[in-house]
Amino acid sequence: MALAAPPDLSDTDVPVQPLARTYPRGLYIEPHEHVWGQLLYAMSGVMWVETPAEALVVPPQRAVWLPPGVVHGIRVVSDLQMRNIYLRPALAATLDSSVQVIEVGGLLRELILGLVEQGDNGPAEYYEALVGLALLELKRAKRSLLKIPMPDTCERRLVNLCQAVMAAPSLDIPFEQHAENAGASVRTLARLFKDGLGMGFAEWRRQVQLAMAVAELIQGVPVSTIARELGYSPSSFSDMFRRELGVPPSQFAREGDFSSAP
Repeated sequence: MALAAPPDLSDTDVPVQPLARTYPRGLYIEPHEHVWGQLLYAMSGVMWVETPAEALVVPPQRAVWLPPGVVHGIRVVSDLQMRNIYLRPALAATLDSSVQVIEVGGLLRELILGLVEQGDNGPAEYYEALVGLALLELKRAKRSLLKIPMPDTCERRLVNLCQAVMAAPSLDIPFEQHAENAGASVRTLARLFKDGLGMGFAEWRRQVQLAMAVAELIQGVPVSTIARELGYSPSSFSDMFRRELGVPPSQFAREGDFSSAP
């Protein structure tokens, strides 16, 4: 595990604070929170962002908006080139009051990178324009609908199981094995799932698999490769994907994520 290392957030005279970091695959950044809002964006790599209420899988074409005070941890799925923007509280209040997964188009991407690379070292007029345009793009960017509910942290057996599935979402590990690893009976663990998440284990794991599949489809990974990684045959994976999301994965890869305008 690793601790978060944000920039100095004590200077409230600047509207945003940038941060560039590189994180290796398998790293887990412990849950923490900031008094500023935060936009988590990775130029490359995939991460899970875990909050008390939900988990969000984030490929490079997506970013996560975290309002001030939201507790979150980060699980690195593949090597990350992170480029983050922190917004002072007054500025963060002009954006969403809840956690959002945001589609990052070409302009927003360049604005994020420009703010990280330049900071406030350039001409004041240019810096203010960059910040203002980035805020406009964040407000108008589409929001993703794929979010995974997470259990209350007080039930560690359920939390540990959910984190284990997110780390390895394949069908190969049976529920009985998960129950044994969690130190609970199958019946107890099934009840915890229903009580804590409002759904059964199979349905929840399927949501995790779909989220991971979407992240890989966006990056151009072949459907057959994704199916094998998740423990499906290509045909059974395509059937499951179509049944859950309404279109085959091949069409999803061409058209992109299902999303809603803010």
